[in-house]
Order: sequence, then structure tokens, then C-alpha cells
Amino acid sequence: MAAPAAPLPPQFKCLQHHLRTAQEHEKRDSVVAYYCRLYAMQTGMKIDSKSPECRKFLSKLMDQLESLKKQLGDSESITNEVVGNAHMENYALKMFLYADNEDRSGRFHKNMIKSFYTASLLLDAMSVFGALTEENLHYRKYARWKATYIHNCLKNGETPQAGPVGMEGYAEDDSEEGGSAFQAPGSPHPSSSTFVPGSMPSNNYTGIQIPPGAHAPANTPAEVPHNTGVESTTVVQPVPQNIPAVDPSVYIATSKGDIRLTPEDFTRAQKYCKYAGSALQYEDVSTAVQNLQKALKLLTTGRE
Repeated sequence: MAAPAAPLPPQFKCLQHHLRTAQEHEKRDSVVAYYCRLYAMQTGMKIDSKSPECRKFLSKLMDQLESLKKQLGDSESITNEVVGNAHMENYALKMFLYADNEDRSGRFHKNMIKSFYTASLLLDAMSVFGALTEENLHYRKYARWKATYIHNCLKNGETPQAGPVGMEGYAEDDSEEGGSAFQAPGSPHPSSSTFVPGSMPSNNYTGIQIPPGAHAPANTPAEVPHNTGVESTTVVQPVPQNIPAVDPSVYIATSKGDIRLTPEDFTRAQKYCKYAGSALQYEDVSTAVQNLQKALKLLTTGRE
């Protein structure tokens, strides 16, 4: 068990939900708890590392991290950043797809809101490994918008619309640490369309458990899936596939034999292949071809 945390300084209010998520996962998934706290530590250092109350809090948080790291021992998810990144991504996208399945089937409830919002927090925490991919930035934005939109619809006695309907007018503002703001011009309920870091109610969603086995498969395409395998009242019309032409140059292997691929190159190639395989699960041929092209070019030329 990690050491008790010091009181949260007002400057770190935007991190309260990341820290609560860490606490909730201490027994459920210690790796998730570790990286949520690491994100809070790194972000807190950027916000305020000089005032006495913040220094005291960060010192206690560092003790928690060290204690948790010892507890995890030689876990590859901690010692290997590539494995840790994959662990966090898979966990976040499982939660996202569970919520997305519930949303698209018209089942709106607190567990689903909790899952959407927690997925966005875990994607925040993935920034400890570097800048988020475009795909994960999209998932984070969508999950935050959905959590806030559905919460406020239920609060106002309204029936939410399933799926991404209505998101087109929303814009993301990353100016604040630890969160984003979404605004929809002309929305009839301003509170339903605005997300402010820390604005999710802490009392109604604390301690909610995601049902065991309720998660959808972790693999996801590079875009929010159009079909998650759950029947929905929304009819999705087939979209003509605009399959890109394969660049012939990617087939030309170097004749000099001087291509030297780094471990990072192999990791990126594996990720492109994973995206391609995931896209094919949703019959997204265009995205699959694009990602396979990227992997093939990287492996044959050493360049992206």
C-alpha cells in the first residue's frame, strides 16, 4: 500500500481526478496507478514546484511512486517504456470501447460516463511516454466530450444522442494543464457543452466498478470505430472506400544493404501494423492500407 498523500494544494486541483484514478486502481491494476501518479508528479512540477505546500505534496507523491515501484518489482511494464506505453494504451482503449458500446446501444448510465472519463484521464497519463499520437488525441477529446455531454443531458432530464452526433462544432483547448475545454456554439445548454478540468462531480462517480468482462477488445482502428459489434438504433450508412494507391517505391529494397533500423523503428513499424490489423476488424480498408504502407516504407528505407 502506498504512503498516504499530503493534502492537495489548490494549484493542483486539475490533477485531482488523475490522483483519484490512481487510488482506485491501486489494487485493480498497480501499473495504471503508477503511471497516473507519475503523470501527476510531472505535471505538478510544471505547475508549481517552489511554493512550500506544493513542494510538500510533490515530496509525498514521490514517496508514493518509489513505494509503488518497489512493490511492482521487475514488472516489464515499469522497466520497459514500450511495454508500459502499450499497457496503458490497451487499458484506456478497453475502457473507451466499453463506454462506446454502451453509448451506441443507447444505454446511458454512470458506469459508462465513468468509463469514458477515466479513459480520457489515462490517455492524459500516457503523455509521460512522450507526445500522444493523433489517434489517442482524438480518443481523449471524444471521451471527454462524451462524458460531459451525457452527464449534463441526464442531469437536465434530457435523452442523449448516441454516437458522435453533435460533436462537429466542438473545439479543443489544451491551454490548461491536465484537461481540455469543449465548446459548442449555439448549444441550448451551455453547461452541457463545456468541460472544465475538475468539473466532473467527484461524489457521484467515485468507486464505480466497470463490470468484469464488460470490456470490448483492446484493439481499435486509427479512428473512432463506426461499428463496435453492439446493435444500435443508429443506422450507419456504408461509406465508399477511398483506398490509396500503394506507392511502388516502398517495394524497392536498398541495393547497398546499408539500412540500419533502430529499436524505435521496429516499435513504430509494429504500431503501424497493429493499427492496420485493428482497422481491418472494422472493415476500414483505407486506414489499413495507409498504415501498412507506413510500416513497409519504414522497414525498407529506414524513413517514414
